[in-house]
This record gives sequence, C-alpha cells and structure tokens, in this order.
Amino acid sequence: MNGIMSNLPNVQGLTLSQYPNDLIEKVFANIAEGIMITDCQKKIVTVNAAFEFVTGYTIEEVRGQNPSVLQSGVHERDFYIKMWDQIDAEGFWQGEIWNRRKTGEVYPEWLTILAIKCAKGIVTNYCAIFTDLSERKVVEDELEKRALHDSLTDVCNRFAFIERMKTLLDVSENKTQPIQHAVFFMDLDRFKQLNDTLGHSIGDLLLVEVSKRVKSLLKNKDILARFGGDEFVITLTNILHPREAAQFAEKVIHAFEQPIQINNQDIYVSTSMGISIYPEDGTTTEELLNRADRAMSFSKENGRNCFSFYFEELKTDSNRVLALDSELRKAIENREFTLAYQPKICVETEDIVGVEALVRWKSDKLGFVSPAEFIDHAEESGLIIPLSEIIFDLACEGYHKLEAAGYPKVPIAINVSSIHFQQQSFLDSIQTILERNNTSAQNFEIEVTERTVMNSAQETISKLVKLKQLGFKLSIDDFGTGYSSLSYLVRFPLDVLKIDRSFIQHICSLDDKQAIVDAIIQMAHRLQMKVVAEGVETGPQAALLKSMGCDFIQGYYYSKPLPMDELIDFIQFWEVEHQGRV
Repeated sequence: MNGIMSNLPNVQGLTLSQYPNDLIEKVFANIAEGIMITDCQKKIVTVNAAFEFVTGYTIEEVRGQNPSVLQSGVHERDFYIKMWDQIDAEGFWQGEIWNRRKTGEVYPEWLTILAIKCAKGIVTNYCAIFTDLSERKVVEDELEKRALHDSLTDVCNRFAFIERMKTLLDVSENKTQPIQHAVFFMDLDRFKQLNDTLGHSIGDLLLVEVSKRVKSLLKNKDILARFGGDEFVITLTNILHPREAAQFAEKVIHAFEQPIQINNQDIYVSTSMGISIYPEDGTTTEELLNRADRAMSFSKENGRNCFSFYFEELKTDSNRVLALDSELRKAIENREFTLAYQPKICVETEDIVGVEALVRWKSDKLGFVSPAEFIDHAEESGLIIPLSEIIFDLACEGYHKLEAAGYPKVPIAINVSSIHFQQQSFLDSIQTILERNNTSAQNFEIEVTERTVMNSAQETISKLVKLKQLGFKLSIDDFGTGYSSLSYLVRFPLDVLKIDRSFIQHICSLDDKQAIVDAIIQMAHRLQMKVVAEGVETGPQAALLKSMGCDFIQGYYYSKPLPMDELIDFIQFWEVEHQGRV
C-alpha cells in the first residue's frame, strides 16, 4: 500500500512515503469516507473499514473483483462510459451516484475517482473515495416535506397549494379544449369555541381527523391543503360540470354527520364551504381563493353547515366588517334592537307553554342584518356582553306586555352567550336587570349551549345552581351539534333539552336521524328532563315526534318568530282555536 501511496503528489514538498507506515495505515483505517483502490486493470486491490461498513462487503469478498459489483442498475451504460472517458482525459471524476449494498439496498453516495500515475505518467492504480448520502437524503426529503406539508395534518400547506395551483393553471391555460376546476374554501363552524372549551390539544386531534375524512373523498389528482387554523382549501381538477363540485360538497357535509371520537368523547362538527369555478370566477389562484372565501362567508351567514357557489352579488364592500362594527356599537348605545318570539307548543295538550326570544336588528345604514352575522361579530369583539344585557332588558319588557295582556304564565326563554356566561359579573348583572324591571326569574328560562356547559369547572356548576335557586328554568340548546355526552348532562341542574334543527330536518327521511332523536328523547326523560324539538316545519315531523314522546315542539309548522303585538294576537287566536283543550 505504501507503494501505491508514494505515487500521490507532494504535500508541501513532502511525499507520503516519508511518513511512518503506521500513520498512513491509521488514517486509511479510520477515515469516515469509504476508500477503494484498484490496480490499473480496475481490479480491487484493497478497501478500508468504512467501505466494508457502508457496502456490507468484506475485503476478502471484493478483492480481485471489478467495482461493477456495486452497480445499482439505476444508471444507464452511457453514464459509466462518460465517467471513465472523463477519468481517462482529466485524471479524476466526481459526482453523485447510486450504488448497491450487499443486502441489495440501493443508496446514494458522493463519489470521487482519481487516476494514480507513476513518475512516467502511466496509470498504476485508481482510488475511489465516497461518502454515504443516505442520511443526508433522508434529512433533505424531510426538510422538503416540512416545507411543503402542514406538520399537523400532513396535507399540503399554503405554500405548496399555491405552487401546485400555479402549475395546474399554467397547464390549463395552454389547453386547446376548455377545462374547469373547482376551488373550495372550507371553514369549520364554531371551531374557536370548541378550542376554548376543550383545549387546543383536542382541537389539533380534531383537525387531523377532519383532514383524513376529506382526503378520503379525493382522487390523486385533486389538491387538499390546510390554509391555517381550521381553514382548508380543496381543488377538484378537471371537472366536467359544476354539479360535480356540488356533489362533492354534499359528500363532505355528510362525512361530518357522524361524530368524531376523541378520548372517548363524541364530538360533532360541521363545516361551511364556498366554491369558485375556474375560469368563470377567476383565472388566478388569488382570484379563485378570494371568491371561494366570500362564498364561504355567505354560507356562514346563512346558517352554517352548508355550501355556496360564488356569484356576482357577493362583490360586497370590502369595508363591510368595519361598517358592521361601527354601526353595531351605535346600535348598542341607542338600543336599536327588537325581539321576536317563537311559541313552543305542548305535543299532548297543544297548549302554548312558552316562547323563545330571538334578537333582531335593522340598521339604517346596513338594512336588516342577519343575527348570525352580528352576533358572531359581537362575540368576537366583546360587544356581546352589553348586547346580551339589552336582550335581557327587552325580554323583561316583553314579559310585562304579556302579563298586561293576560298571559302571565307564558315564560320567555333567553339565549345566553358562552362569553357572557363566563363573566364573573354575569349573575350580578342578571339580578340587577330583574330588579330594575321589577320582575321575577320564575318568568324566564335560560338557554345555554353545550359548549357553554362543557367546561365542567366548579364555577360553571355553581353558576347554574345559583340560576336555578333564583328561580330560572335551565335548558341546553342545540343538543347534538357539539359534544352530546350523557356524562356531562348529569352534572348540571337542567330542566329542558332542545334537539337541534339539523336532526329534525331529515327525521322523516333518514333512519339514523330518527334513531338519534328517539335516543335523545329517551335519555332526557330518564334524566327527568323535558324535550323541545326545534325547527319543526311539517305535519309528518310533528306526528313522528309525538309518537316518540317528544314533549314540546317549536318551529314554522306552528309559527315563525313574531313581534310582541303579533304574538299576543297569535296566543288569543290559538286559545280560540283550541278552547276545548284550555
């Protein structure tokens, strides 16, 4: 080996032959790079320990062999011809190459080959020095994956989505035949409240399951990305007709009708979606996303758990949110709100057993504003607290009108925001309003949502108990849309359970909805709770609920929400129509 090394060039005037043999041997044996030395006929003479470790071959197995024993089959014959042509011409070659270990595993390495010549310029040996790139490749692949994938859900991230869309739209633009794509902007309904109630770790697990369910509905050519928070974007590529987009949206909504189970809890989520179509609604990614986002907002304003296509009328003033905030503050200051009251009817006796107060706002500047829009904004901005106090005040005034009309036994149900409920001053503010209006808590029912009571902290239980002691009836609203766990219900002193309208809507056509409603009714009765079915719109729905033992019905089948004067007329008419039962 010393003879081989002696042919290497001088280093600062010295040749390696002038160094002790044991030094050269130690360097050769311990260097991290693999080294293979062949004779001039390209037969392997010796290898070092790093070669044996990386390739799996011992020196005895490769001595006398041609280096082709390591060839992977990845490279064509021309690759090796060009490599040796360069070595013959220039005396060296270096580059990335794929070789094969003894186990058969193909791996990448960075390889340098030197032609070793004697003093006369004749090639006596070849020396190959290589570094295993396997681990580096793994790291590079992982870094690339992290750069392009959302770390939580393992779907594309925002950057990767935009890059893939750019490629897709560039190709689509050059097609001779017209081509269509559908872009979806998808947002989970009330995800912020769920995160605040259950904690961010549960929220993260929920997002992972959401992405899995959506991904299972897609084809390989489609794109799914998490855009941030609970927002996802989807592209259905090369659709034949927009109805394909509508059908897909319906599949997504149906996919979330079944609860997501996390830590033995059944969590119900829904989603609002907006859809834009390429090229009708835009020819760039930014345009398509912006219009799908606007359509999604329209879906949220119209009840959530639905989808909407973009349409021209959605080109609303971009300053609407600012205008909404400004006008809402003025409306709170000037008490510009009114209440509408929807009757609740006893299934057995057909008596009016109460009404639910629903807030309404008609702005001079914005016109009629949907409660879904201004209540959501009030919760996000903190304005929900003064707004809630106004609603309580109006409900007290409404009760006095009912009392004056001769109906003092018709209690009014008031919805309480979870944000208002969580305030330390909540109980004091409610008592102050009752005292100011000279009315009793026994005339009212407090409706709280599942997300409000899901926090089973002692403070929550204490507030509910104190409300009960004051004389309020307590009901849990929208049951079935959030967490729906028996273990939570039994902790609270609740009187009434309200089944969400999303279950009632399909009760006559979907067996699973019917089974769920039937189970909820039986469960509530076992807990000594009355049951209200919301959103009842047809006779068959009412008849089926009666056969299941539902106690009370509320919905357009009997009456829409009415202003107080119309409500009094309705009660009077109802008593005349049903005087035999009164």
